[in-house]
Amino acid sequence: MKSYDEACSIIIEEFRKIEPGTEEIDLLDSLNRVLAQDIFSDIMLPGFDNSSMDGIGVKFKEGNTNWKIISEISAGNFSEAALSHDTAVLIMTGAKLPGGVNTVIPVEDILIENNTAELKPGVVVKDGQNIRNAGQDLKEKELVAAKFTVLNSAYISILAACGVFRVIVLKKFNFGVFATGDELIESGSICTGDKVYASNLFSVIALLREFNMDYTSFGICNDNKYELREKFYNALNSNIDILITTGGVSVGKYDFVMETLNELGAEIIFWKVNIKPGKPLLFAKIMINGVKKLIFGLPGNPVSTYVNFQIFIKNILSELYFHTKPKTVNAVLMNNLKKIDSKRHFIRGMITEMSDRGKYLVKSFDNQSSSNLTGLSKSNALIVLEESRTSPIAGEEAECILI
Repeated sequence: MKSYDEACSIIIEEFRKIEPGTEEIDLLDSLNRVLAQDIFSDIMLPGFDNSSMDGIGVKFKEGNTNWKIISEISAGNFSEAALSHDTAVLIMTGAKLPGGVNTVIPVEDILIENNTAELKPGVVVKDGQNIRNAGQDLKEKELVAAKFTVLNSAYISILAACGVFRVIVLKKFNFGVFATGDELIESGSICTGDKVYASNLFSVIALLREFNMDYTSFGICNDNKYELREKFYNALNSNIDILITTGGVSVGKYDFVMETLNELGAEIIFWKVNIKPGKPLLFAKIMINGVKKLIFGLPGNPVSTYVNFQIFIKNILSELYFHTKPKTVNAVLMNNLKKIDSKRHFIRGMITEMSDRGKYLVKSFDNQSSSNLTGLSKSNALIVLEESRTSPIAGEEAECILI
């Protein structure tokens, strides 16, 4: 059985051997995608000296209070104007400055009558005010967005301003997903007797969509060796990169996942991790037509499925693929926690507020059953208790993974 750290290291090593491809897409389709190359600007921003205010553009001279307006310039409608210290142009925000204009006086600081602008009493004009100089935001050939940047709306805005409307990004991983169990029924069916809805299928797909990954759902598979073999065969021979299954990885009479993978020629890299919940995690790989595919066999208990995805798939891919660390905080425990074994525990809890000591506060839920989806839905953090730590009490600190 692997420790949590050992399991993470193994998964990371296998993921590093996968080189995600690249594709060129429209900028507007690139939200939350990962850049595959550095992007440098071909232009300056702003591209020209311009006014940051509506007002008059003048050639600054100490003590001037009156100017004759000789022309008007609006954004996108530039015309040159020859100014003296006693003349001005009426200028709009974003408009290019004509030669000689080095100061803009806001319209609210002047009175205009008969093409003459007069400074209001008490207003002080400073040389160079309200001017946006060419290149002050971004210089030509300056780095705009680095390789592996996750493109959010702000990056899309700056790239569009630089005239970049196509970007090369990493291809998304395509995940395959199916759930196993005779007890499972599809959505739309009536849940009666000893049947339950296949919530794990929805849980994993929702997590993948949250994570902005592509997926193919292969639905539900009964606890039948032949049906399971066919399901694995079809999934692994599709265009997926990574397969996630839920259920069938423990030691029960009808847990056939590991046996089936062995029959198909997969290499079981490890089975079982010293954690709670989610101990029976299975991690495997297989070569299909010369292409390596990774397989995660997650436990069937709903909370175990969710926790395994968070701590092994999402956190590791976030760091390797998105180059972002998992979001964690240290928090002060509001209640005692019971832990007497040597596993690493991931306890559902709620971070509520900042304490007067400048620390987060966290309270665990009483029912930590691996089937308790109600408690999971109310949680916003997983409280991490390391292997060597036993039964911490209220007032102690613990690391929390935000979910």
